[in-house]
Amino acid sequence: MNKIFKISLLLILLAIIVVAVLYYPRLNLITGFAAKNMCSCTFISEREPANIAATDNGFEPVSMAKSEVNAAEKYASSEVFGLKERTAVFIPGIGCTLVPEDVENEERTTLTPNRSREKIACPYPFGHEKAVDTTFSEVNYDRLETALDSAFAPRNLTRAVVVLYRDHLLAERYSEGFSEDTKLLGWSMTKSITSALIGILNRQGKVSLEQDHLFEEWNEDERSAITLNNLLHMNSGLAWEEDYTKISDVTKMLFLSEDMSEVQLQKSLVGEPGSAWNYSSGTTNLLSALIRDQFDTHQEYLDFWYSELIDKIGMHSMVVETDLAGNYVGSSYAWATPRDWARFGLLYLNKGEWNGEQVLEPSWIDYTVKPTPGSDGEYGAYFWLNAGGVYPNVPRDLFSANGFQGQHVFVIPSNDLVVVRFGLKEHPDFNVDDFLNSIISSIEKTQ
Repeated sequence: MNKIFKISLLLILLAIIVVAVLYYPRLNLITGFAAKNMCSCTFISEREPANIAATDNGFEPVSMAKSEVNAAEKYASSEVFGLKERTAVFIPGIGCTLVPEDVENEERTTLTPNRSREKIACPYPFGHEKAVDTTFSEVNYDRLETALDSAFAPRNLTRAVVVLYRDHLLAERYSEGFSEDTKLLGWSMTKSITSALIGILNRQGKVSLEQDHLFEEWNEDERSAITLNNLLHMNSGLAWEEDYTKISDVTKMLFLSEDMSEVQLQKSLVGEPGSAWNYSSGTTNLLSALIRDQFDTHQEYLDFWYSELIDKIGMHSMVVETDLAGNYVGSSYAWATPRDWARFGLLYLNKGEWNGEQVLEPSWIDYTVKPTPGSDGEYGAYFWLNAGGVYPNVPRDLFSANGFQGQHVFVIPSNDLVVVRFGLKEHPDFNVDDFLNSIISSIEKTQ
């Protein structure tokens, strides 16, 4: 027995040494991801910690982290073999935020957005009443069910699908443990929300696409030439590394920074603005700071996101999380039910109009879906495009909000469709081309 104990202890020590050698430089990122995700999934999505650990945090190397939740004090902590413990704290209204390394307690803004969750008195998707049970003669419902069956095959790890057709709820399905009331993280779909808010400010005359000298810190150097259009097209010329597999600009921003807008703000120019496309979550959080700069008070900034967009179109389930500096994490951290994410897609399908009100100018939608030079027709203004034929069996006019692990809001104007999909696998492991083509094929084209 003593020999077995010694061997077991030796194996544990060897495991710790292996982790230390291979992963120690990244442990604060691993435990940071695990703690933040555990906190948000528990307190925003209202899911069970054991399920979160096995699924959302169940991939390497995040699965090495052990997480604990304090339900009473509303925080989650994660560590790997007792090393690099990180804690994320929840505040209703602004979500979960990581506490900086080696700091037991950190002051965080107590300001929260004022919300207007008045129910809109019309059927879903434009309102909050029960969706109208509509049958379309051109829809082959058996084929549509087969398309959903395929999407929810166990290998695909799909959690939710919502299909809107001709402004009606055509189909929806959820995997076990999820429902129409479950708030799900959009990850980089949040960038598309941020783009819409810039569009609203543009409509209000507060910003313009060719506006330069965007930040005081840039006024005395060559970065002053960067325009708002450059930031929206991710061709600012600023240095940025978007690599989630190592310590990079994006991982340091999301899991180490107190003010996420500062990371991109302090980067130097490495290319001429407008000359090259470079995907950057830092740029989006820089735009979140730019939005904040348009208001006299922090409270006005917090309220604006909801009063002018989110609550205005009835996305009452949505929560956009902030960093420690009180900036919305416009790159990554918006949560909402799949039905509410579908409302957002419908706003764009209908050229910015919602219940008779023009929330976004039609010209802004056109701008959004115009390909960015250098993106091979794949990217517009914080929306992904099919102009280059990434999905060969899907119409080229498709555009979408996309997020990590296969979160999508697809808008297909030529088919009058909005398709929302949430899951834990992304293209090509989850074949988006086949998925969308099977839904489109279930609808006979009408003249």
